[in-house]
Amino acid sequence: MSIQNQNPKDEIKNPFVEVTKATDDLYQIRDTFFPQNPDDKISKLQHESHHCLNLLDSIPPELRKSAMHRATYEHLKGKIMDVFPDYRKEAEDHLSKAVKLNPSLTDAWLSLGNCLWKKGDLISARNCSERALNMGPEKKILCQLSMLERKMAKGMFFCDENEAERVEKSIKYAKDAIALDVKDGNSWYNLGNACLTSFFVSGAWDHSKLFQSLKAYQNAEKDEKMKSNPDLFFNCATVNRYLENYERALSGFEAAAKIDPSLNASGEKVTKSERAMGPVSSLLTVDVSQSHKRATVDLLFEGLNKSTAVISKVLSFVKHENAAPFYYVACDSNHSCFALSMYGIHANAIRKGDQITILEPWYKSVRFSWKGKVYQFKSIRVDFKEQILVNGKPLSSDQAIRSSINAQHKPT
Repeated sequence: MSIQNQNPKDEIKNPFVEVTKATDDLYQIRDTFFPQNPDDKISKLQHESHHCLNLLDSIPPELRKSAMHRATYEHLKGKIMDVFPDYRKEAEDHLSKAVKLNPSLTDAWLSLGNCLWKKGDLISARNCSERALNMGPEKKILCQLSMLERKMAKGMFFCDENEAERVEKSIKYAKDAIALDVKDGNSWYNLGNACLTSFFVSGAWDHSKLFQSLKAYQNAEKDEKMKSNPDLFFNCATVNRYLENYERALSGFEAAAKIDPSLNASGEKVTKSERAMGPVSSLLTVDVSQSHKRATVDLLFEGLNKSTAVISKVLSFVKHENAAPFYYVACDSNHSCFALSMYGIHANAIRKGDQITILEPWYKSVRFSWKGKVYQFKSIRVDFKEQILVNGKPLSSDQAIRSSINAQHKPT
């Protein structure tokens, strides 16, 4: 959002036209410039922000005497200083002066809220965004409120029973932004992030939320302005990975890495493990509840296998940098190997060599090619700790953990 909608004919009357455009260009650099070395981005922002401040201070004092012009001056100065990822008190001071001098300056309230977010004062940040929204709905304000609600849900500011409610508010704000401009990619992107957060807050079992998130990301990609947003491609790839659409996930991670090398998205890959298996004959003697029939992986159907139990042994833990899910290589009593993905547990809940009984497994046969190499493996997903027995025993409550993901929980 531009600081002010300027008419070129008003340039003589308004001394801030040039510096306003320079400030918009500065934020464009912040949002689209991703060099190999992140320090190069900070250096460029420092250089360009100095240029903007020099332009601002070159405006003669007699042209910024009125309260309106003084408010614009303070707003621009604070916004230029706030372009960096860290909190700057001087930026907060200037933005606070701006809203005191002109409380109807919508973008100043939004900028102040963004600055306070970096400070960690989320309640005040939300209050600023709400003040801006009270002056009239704008998609950028609604998107910032959507992000703030997710951040507040994720943090320790409110009791757990409010977490899901805040994520639903986040979804509503994102949908309200879309209603103002159905073609705005950033609004769709925010909706995708909100639905993805909702998936984890609700226990990482309702995969309809993943499909909603994926659809929103796909709509965001239709907006040319979003082609330079690496987080869009990274988050969309993350959803595809959870849905075991590995080829599309890899394409997304690669696209994100090309835009922003610091994401290290190229390190994301599907891992195949081929190793010698020890004796698994003991799996044949494991008792299964009468309510479940014993099955091996080869007998499973695609999707959910109700009233079915698979007895297997963990061969290895697949190391990766993501918080969820955890991946294991396991084999059943027929020596058939498969990938096991587990949500909602601590990393040490399942160890190499453990015997695991999987109740009502979700099965998928995965096959795709990537850069000339074919990947093919069997996969079982477990969404709840209640679906699994480890060495014949259910997992305790202290071995459970709520999975989470950083889906744009950062100030803009």
